[in-house]
Amino acid sequence: MSKSVIFSDHKVLPAIGQGTWYMGENAAQRRQEVDALRCGLDSGLTLIDTAEMYADGGAEEVAGEALKGRREQAFLVSKVYPWNAGAVDAVEACERSLRRLQTEYLDLYLLHWRGNVPLQETIVAMETLRRAGKILRWGVSNFDSDDLNELLAEEEGTNCAANQVLYHLASRGIEYDLLPDCQQRNIPLMAYCPLAQAGRLRHDLMSHPLLNQIAQQKGISVAQLLLAWVIRKEGVIAIPKAGSLQHVRENAAALDITLSSDELASINQAFPPPTGKMPLDVV
Repeated sequence: MSKSVIFSDHKVLPAIGQGTWYMGENAAQRRQEVDALRCGLDSGLTLIDTAEMYADGGAEEVAGEALKGRREQAFLVSKVYPWNAGAVDAVEACERSLRRLQTEYLDLYLLHWRGNVPLQETIVAMETLRRAGKILRWGVSNFDSDDLNELLAEEEGTNCAANQVLYHLASRGIEYDLLPDCQQRNIPLMAYCPLAQAGRLRHDLMSHPLLNQIAQQKGISVAQLLLAWVIRKEGVIAIPKAGSLQHVRENAAALDITLSSDELASINQAFPPPTGKMPLDVV
């Protein structure tokens, strides 16, 4: 059975979605990007993650085009800049995102990272948007345990539906405290750059001998292995970006890949889990 993640309101999603970072930057690639997102929907990758930051709204426009006539099939996520997260500004920023996405609502709206706007003010804005039906849920991104605890202590802060952070095999710091915290509170954790940006963040990942050996034995790609590893934990959704149809289909197939305890033990030896608190890794 394909791996899935359950939100606190019982919404169930496949544990792999689609990222759009770097989409919308090159007009010549627009058709390919739109086709890739549509292929993802066809392959069951219903979550599409974007942000007003990506290509200055260009990625939202790509996602909007991909969703024409198919909006109800998707779980659409966008993110607001920290400086747009005030009581009035967040509502206006959300309206702009909705226009670019050509939709009347977002399934999930995230604060992209913490800025100078008081958390309580952002919560009020998010709840205003939720009551107006502009968003169905809200959450945060790049929040470490301390930030998350502070948020949850605020009035209506416990309505936070997700936390999106950097997580891949070579960046495991969240496993020490943040991931267990989120699991305990039933807050799904969205893993961005689960492939370490195709290995660019960590050049040794795609060429690592052990990973290549395990992938070869299983008849899968290293990218699929890395995705299967990220979603092995309960409550984690990986959101890789895929620019080609082949990569999209490979990503979708990773939902059904299970790693054995021996394989996981070998991987742990090569990429040890954290033994103490580490600063939150961001890109």
